[in-house]
Amino acid sequence: MRLPGRILDLFGDDAVWSDDHEGMSGETLRVTAPAGVFYVKAGPVAQQEHDRLLWLKRWMNVPDVVAFEGDVLVLADAGWRSLERVPTNAGTVMGRVLRALHDIPVDECPFDERLDLRLTRARERVAAGLVDPGDFDDDHAGMTAEQVYERLVAERPADEDLVVTHGDFTPANVLAPPATGLREGGAAAEPVLVDVGALGIADRYVDLAIVLRELEGQAAADFLEAYGPVEPDRAKLAYYRLMDELF
Repeated sequence: MRLPGRILDLFGDDAVWSDDHEGMSGETLRVTAPAGVFYVKAGPVAQQEHDRLLWLKRWMNVPDVVAFEGDVLVLADAGWRSLERVPTNAGTVMGRVLRALHDIPVDECPFDERLDLRLTRARERVAAGLVDPGDFDDDHAGMTAEQVYERLVAERPADEDLVVTHGDFTPANVLAPPATGLREGGAAAEPVLVDVGALGIADRYVDLAIVLRELEGQAAADFLEAYGPVEPDRAKLAYYRLMDELF
């Protein structure tokens, strides 16, 4: 990762760099410096995330942007652990967070992640050889990337239930405050959403498919109760889980 000099100057010569971290996915570096802990991303995904973070901050708790130069994004560390590492009550917390995200007015969101665009992007990724079938879930083991794409086209849902989606809503991408964490005035601190580079208008099942793949048993039941009235559409859950294999 090549970084502009002014970005490096933020951290100083004594900073410790690491790619061993949790709660952030993709090509992200964790920097421990005298001024604090930061996360650094670079490239097109960093540019996408920067714009989405600035927009989403109006509605949700997200990491603070410390600096953005060229295609390099520097984020402040929230100081909390992800729900992947703090499983107690994870389903309930994730249900509340996702309901709040999905309740943001769609007409306020400038980012489009609807199915036409997602299928186009999927086709491009398959053609460019960017999909590794070895990473597919057990349900799709043995399929080629081309076969997955062909199924997605053939089984495309007839409609989309559009909301503002996260795009990768997993326990690792929700940071939970300590049980005693309070804001000024005694209100409970809100969880922090991270890795929002794929955020945009899409079918709510983009998120539901991923979170219900990650949560099991009581945690899944807690999630559905906290998220609110929804009768899971099994066909859509399967479709968007299949879609996720190409990203």
